[in-house]
Amino acid sequence: MTTLNALHKTDLPTVVDFWAPWCIPCRTSKPVLERLAEEFTGQVDFQVINADENQELLQELKIFGIPTLLVLRDGNIIKRITGAQTPAYYRNLFSSLASGEEMELAGPSGLDRILRLGAGAAVSAIAFWYSVPWLLPLGLVIMFTGVYDRCPVWQAVSSRFKNSS
Repeated sequence: MTTLNALHKTDLPTVVDFWAPWCIPCRTSKPVLERLAEEFTGQVDFQVINADENQELLQELKIFGIPTLLVLRDGNIIKRITGAQTPAYYRNLFSSLASGEEMELAGPSGLDRILRLGAGAAVSAIAFWYSVPWLLPLGLVIMFTGVYDRCPVWQAVSSRFKNSS
């Protein structure tokens, strides 16, 4: 069993990938992360933790969804990223860590925002048109995933969770 102290075992910035073999988004992002880990060897430490085998650690770190990346610098968690991201996002993460710069990690790309908003609107329209009330909240959640990073309420709530962990 891995402990929180064992996660940051070097002086390098560390990226810890919590994944599971059955998780499709985990399997999608894993090759990208492994390539970047190899490319940034000696600059960024990369660790992989099977979520199924480390349930106590997930509870301790309050990880409720996978894939989740924890970014550690000087033994402190500085960033938590839940969900699969684009290869460009991961590259930006590793580059920022390797250079020691402050991480400027943006939310979804412009096209991704449009697709999420469109898909959410389509699901909401179907819910309204065919009188399927349980679909409406799903459509709204899908739309929210396209703009969550710009929502001041989300930023306030998520910063409280970051400060409490």
